[in-house]
Amino acid sequence: MYSVEVANLTKIYGKFKAVDNISFSVNKGEIFGFLGPNGAGKSTTIKMLCGITQPTSGSGHAGGFDIKTEQKMIKSNIGYMSQKFSLYDDLSVIENLEFFGNIYGIRNNELNKRIDAVLEMAEIGENKNVMVARLPIGIKQRLSLGGAILHDPSILFLDEPTSGVDPIMRRNFWELIYRFSSEGKTIFVTTHYMDEAEHCDRIALIISGGIMAIDSPSGLKNSLQYSVYTLKVKDFIHAFDIISGLDSISEASIFGNDIHILCKSDMKNPENIIKDILIKNGFSDITIKKIKPSLEDVFVTAAKAKDNKVFL
Repeated sequence: MYSVEVANLTKIYGKFKAVDNISFSVNKGEIFGFLGPNGAGKSTTIKMLCGITQPTSGSGHAGGFDIKTEQKMIKSNIGYMSQKFSLYDDLSVIENLEFFGNIYGIRNNELNKRIDAVLEMAEIGENKNVMVARLPIGIKQRLSLGGAILHDPSILFLDEPTSGVDPIMRRNFWELIYRFSSEGKTIFVTTHYMDEAEHCDRIALIISGGIMAIDSPSGLKNSLQYSVYTLKVKDFIHAFDIISGLDSISEASIFGNDIHILCKSDMKNPENIIKDILIKNGFSDITIKKIKPSLEDVFVTAAKAKDNKVFL
């Protein structure tokens, strides 16, 4: 039995199709990621799975409960951390946790034990009497996670949980996610960070409400039907304009001061072809070499496939 199952799930707001006929399943204990830009349909999907928003059509189950007819049971059995902190600024850390505990029907000694465990897990015990309004974003983030796991749910839905925090705080947060996963909890996380998606067991690439591909990070990269090259050259912006306009190049994108170039796998001697074209256009000191594809390469290709109605 899967922790999450979705079939032909669709959500339409007026004339806007936020989620477009998606189907997937999540295994128990899996860290499953939704990778996509803002507005791709990630949050809308999570809200349907958490029983917050009613689907327009399709079906789904979370923890064995129907997302259309058993929303109350879902809310009682899952943990949910939204993009916006669901904290009360005018309450202290411990008062927020007591409030969350009462919502889930946890009382007295059991609530005190759970709160102590959360304070220790999130390493926020020294702030337990501090008003939430005075907390830095990293502590608020861990407190939100603590509130989501206070009732010991088997599934955690984390919607852009590390958005807006520095890389060190993101790494610390993911250490907590790994810990929950090792305890057998299912983690469903949305993100637009490529490096963060690498931490997931499997990823669904979602663009404009539709799922383009689902696989492990390595599986997605290995499935790319292109060879990837990195180009280093002075005046790389001008070089990019030239390279991206070539019919023989499938895709070109700027990575820092370098250019990533995607060529069809059967293209012969792309390094020499690209170098000769740049030399003819007055470039020198050209370094081009084949590299392993990144998730960003995969995502760029998926976005282009979406535009051309051809999926990975």
